[in-house]
Amino acid sequence: MSQSLSCPLCGAREPEHYHRDTRRDYWQCRTCALVFVPPDQRLSAEDERAVYDLHENSPDDFGYRRFLERLFAPLSERLAPGAHGLDFGAGPGPTLSLMFEEAGYPMAIYDPFYAPDTAMLERDYDFITATEVVEHLFDPGHELERLISLLRPGGWLGLMTQRVISQQAFVRWRYTHDPTHVCFFSEATFHWLGDRLNMHVEFPARDVVLLQKQF
Repeated sequence: MSQSLSCPLCGAREPEHYHRDTRRDYWQCRTCALVFVPPDQRLSAEDERAVYDLHENSPDDFGYRRFLERLFAPLSERLAPGAHGLDFGAGPGPTLSLMFEEAGYPMAIYDPFYAPDTAMLERDYDFITATEVVEHLFDPGHELERLISLLRPGGWLGLMTQRVISQQAFVRWRYTHDPTHVCFFSEATFHWLGDRLNMHVEFPARDVVLLQKQF
């Protein structure tokens, strides 16, 4: 089967089989190290939306704000006053965008299900955030390249996603239990992405990565 599979991030073919649980297979790209679920084992768009509709994230939830602070704090430290941002994949209860607006950073939001205004993807930004988003992407190579193309020189892409540590840890990893999680990044994957797209890469927290577009 590996001969018919290609990596959704870099396009390389013939990945290695990485793991199988009771529901799905996981393959790892030999080039960029992305671990991914094959297309025929992903949810339909309708079933995916049904899972997202169960989310109860809210700007009024202090615990959720504290969770988002792990990205908000290190990213805001790197931004010029009044920098303009985009929250990509904002979900049904946009909160990170509100946190940035409260701190003086004008924000746009985009979400394919809940805020599908594609005009937001035709502007330039000083920074873009995507919290708990990249693990859901069916075509992360295309989506990440598109987001980076929207950044002005020196702009930041801030991502929150749990990272693959090892094959042994992956077997016990609860992060794979969510059926909408189909792509799993490691530090090696983000370093590959940084080299590929000329981005400086930083890891300020265990589930946060910041990529800066070079001038």
